[in-house]
Amino acid sequence: MDEHVKVVATNRKATHDYAILARFEAGIALFGSEIKSIRAGQINIKEGYILIEGRQAWLLGAHISPYDPASGANHDPLRKKRLLLHRKEIIRLLEAQQQKGLAIVPLRVYLKKGLAKIEIGLGRGLKKYDKRQVIAKRDAEREMRRSFVGRG
Repeated sequence: MDEHVKVVATNRKATHDYAILARFEAGIALFGSEIKSIRAGQINIKEGYILIEGRQAWLLGAHISPYDPASGANHDPLRKKRLLLHRKEIIRLLEAQQQKGLAIVPLRVYLKKGLAKIEIGLGRGLKKYDKRQVIAKRDAEREMRRSFVGRG
């Protein structure tokens, strides 16, 4: 990653529940109090999802806490936020969203050169047995590393 990037929030649940097929970077249209809250790390994207309506992409369900010093001019924590994507990317996401089993999920929010960006992923839902296989594989790799380190 670039040295000017500060990760503010990650959605580990998304990588657990979905096999990510493609990743996109998008800007987020925010109010002043929202960007200040994000810079303070006050954002939660675990319940968030992406919706494509017409020619616009929206982030819904993400919670940005109110910024205390802006008490009078604060924002709604759960308002829908517009994502800034190229038209071709929006069309590709719209086509993918219409396919059965594909979802568009937020993966992480970060600050890049002072601007809030979101990484969104196009994912296919994993079955319960897929998740178990991933966990078993991870445990086996961990055991192999432990035994290898123990010999040295």
